[in-house]
Amino acid sequence: MKERTDVTIDRRSFADKSTLARELAESVADRIRAAIAERGSASIAVSGGSTPGKFFQALGKTRDIDWEKVVVTLVDERWVDETSDRSNALLVNEKMLQGPAATARFFPLYSGGTEPDAAQVAKTNALMADLPRPFAAVILGMGNDGHTASFFPGGDTLDEALSAEGPTLAIRAPGAGEPRITFTLPRLLETDGLYLHIEGDEKATVLDAALGEGAVEDMPIRAVLRSGAPISVYWCP
Repeated sequence: MKERTDVTIDRRSFADKSTLARELAESVADRIRAAIAERGSASIAVSGGSTPGKFFQALGKTRDIDWEKVVVTLVDERWVDETSDRSNALLVNEKMLQGPAATARFFPLYSGGTEPDAAQVAKTNALMADLPRPFAAVILGMGNDGHTASFFPGGDTLDEALSAEGPTLAIRAPGAGEPRITFTLPRLLETDGLYLHIEGDEKATVLDAALGEGAVEDMPIRAVLRSGAPISVYWCP
């Protein structure tokens, strides 16, 4: 994918995690409502890990969304069953898809088996063919190594993940732990609203470094930041 240098970033800082979660949930909820009004349905892709729990809870409690018209999926997933405490799907189901949001549909990326081989990824991609396009919102996270989604430094399919139409592909990397499946970057950029949710001073330092000069392969978040797509950064200490 050709990189652009005109970075369009709206950096927003919040006093604490609860305030950030509430404000991010309100913005994403606005995107969902607008997509339903315009297209009759809405899809969102969210990230896992330890950061988004409060955001998931805040969004899931939003009552003035027609949740039956919403599809939730993941930006990426570890290749583990939903019963594993390493599963991002488990986190979404426990933290977001409760209360008002329980009627939303969830499209998992993990499709069974011990490895994300070609047949398993094909099953995931067949399911994603029914995902409403474009996304109403995509919410990314970022690791201290500069990865986002499962775009890890040293990933065996990193170049393809950053350039292929997708929608998803398998990736393995030294820092990823389990094999993973991830949406490709071009597919994630098909969204009404692109967000980066990060917390803590260390993540702010990583973002500043990513905004500087350097190779995408070293900090894959740079591929997002240099894509030219408007992105809203939500950060708190």
